Amino acid sequence: MIRIGKISYWHVHAWDYTKQAQEHPGTEIVAVWDEIAERGQAAAGKLDVPFYSNLDEMLNRDDIDAVIVDAPTAMHQEVMVAAARAGKHIFTEKVVAATLKEVHVILDEVAKNKVKLTVSLPRLNDGYTLAIREILSQGLLGKVTLVRARLSHNGATAGWLPEHFYSLEECGGGALIDLGCHPMYLTRLFLNEMPSEVSAHFGYVTGKQVEDNAVSVLSVPSGAVGIVEAGFVNNHSPFTLEVHGTEGTLLYGTPDAKLLLRTSAADGKLSEQWTEQPIPAARESAFHQWVQHILNDTTADENISLAVDLTKLMEASNRSAGEHRSVRIDELSE
Repeated sequence: MIRIGKISYWHVHAWDYTKQAQEHPGTEIVAVWDEIAERGQAAAGKLDVPFYSNLDEMLNRDDIDAVIVDAPTAMHQEVMVAAARAGKHIFTEKVVAATLKEVHVILDEVAKNKVKLTVSLPRLNDGYTLAIREILSQGLLGKVTLVRARLSHNGATAGWLPEHFYSLEECGGGALIDLGCHPMYLTRLFLNEMPSEVSAHFGYVTGKQVEDNAVSVLSVPSGAVGIVEAGFVNNHSPFTLEVHGTEGTLLYGTPDAKLLLRTSAADGKLSEQWTEQPIPAARESAFHQWVQHILNDTTADENISLAVDLTKLMEASNRSAGEHRSVRIDELSE
């Protein structure tokens, strides 16, 4: 049994990961730490486990093997470095950290202490992602020229997001670094190439401290373009994916959860037909994968690589919007 210490209930998905740990036959949550004592005590009471006001005290327990991190983004380096040095495996909410420099500090400690790290990038495992990757591998779109991904909800206009999600200090940003992570890592994945330059534009529809409406445009050396859109201010905006290439186009979520393909790759002729593509079942969740990495002494190589690229693209986007200019990825501090 993998015994888990829960690091914070700050994030809105903290109880979702708690549920995954409770439902997995090989894991259990045995302790809670939270930077806000009252919240942590309430969670620990609900789980019937001890609450720790001092993180080191919880991490010093020999019978705790791993941690789930849902602390404020600004605290990720602090808590994950502490966990790694204590020899605890780490499952964390995205992003790993808001800057590339912080990410490298965390990854260095993870490697040095030989702990298993997995980042929650859940849409990597969904069926539509698996189907799109397979179609791309067959060359049915030809050379990819443009990827567009959009994810938005009404959290700011309907008032259901917690107020601390609008704290620039805690979050490192707003709609883009929170909800926009998902379209960002999917766009990076489908481009199959690391963008070299980013130009981002933020909107402040509800007047919050952080952006609630955002677009980030990614330029790729091959000439392809990525468009990432995210917002907290839209009632009926479907999750949408578009992948365009020299030989075809894929559409998903426009607005139905169907994957449509139109391609001329097979016979060189312009197809007049959109064909619905089968979507396989999702593969096991990032949490389940993390457990397997712990048990099998393997590493989440693709997951970590995409998570590092995600931070690069988020840091560059934040700088671009703040400085009102395009930012090259090679400008970021290692």
